[in-house]
Amino acid sequence: MFCHGGAMSALPLLLSLAAAAAPAQEPPPIVVRAPAPAQPQTPATMVVEPVAMMIATFDANGDALVDRSEMIDGVRASFEAIDTAHTGALRYIAYSDWAARFLGDANALPSPFEVDRNNDGQITLDELLDQFSRLFARYDKDGSKTISRAELLTFRTMPIGADGPTMGRGGPRGKGKPGAEAVPRGGHDPRTPEPDDKNDGEREGGNGGGER
Repeated sequence: MFCHGGAMSALPLLLSLAAAAAPAQEPPPIVVRAPAPAQPQTPATMVVEPVAMMIATFDANGDALVDRSEMIDGVRASFEAIDTAHTGALRYIAYSDWAARFLGDANALPSPFEVDRNNDGQITLDELLDQFSRLFARYDKDGSKTISRAELLTFRTMPIGADGPTMGRGGPRGKGKPGAEAVPRGGHDPRTPEPDDKNDGEREGGNGGGER
């Protein structure tokens, strides 16, 4: 009994000595990985104007179409969100706040100078509705009295890269090529001559000396 008890009492000491003799395990190294390189933006031939993006949000019933009543309700709600004092008019600074919130940038079109028809330095709800009424007529290309997502797209004759549309118009002064111009869907590229232009000289006698 004595020897057995002595062996049992010595066991913790032996275990502690064995643990002290064992080499300490080092923690795993910390690996810091660099962020993955950004992928280049795919060149775009279809873009959406800020005001077209706003009009798309007016789709209240989720049918992917915007009619005039939805547009009027949306414009009125956006106006009242900025006109918190209920004055019925937005000064140019307040209009910039409206543009920043609903168009994405304070300098996005339409500008306050375009909307302010009577040039009194402020934008009324009627003036804003009148501007959007003209925009509605512009985007409603098929005359269906509704605007589809396809009608809100702007097609360009050349892609726009990651540098954005400003670089697409020739880049820094003195550098780059002439940029891409926006061509509405089904529209005519203004840089392409009309098909009959090359025959003008023939119709006028070749060198201009023929009959008129």
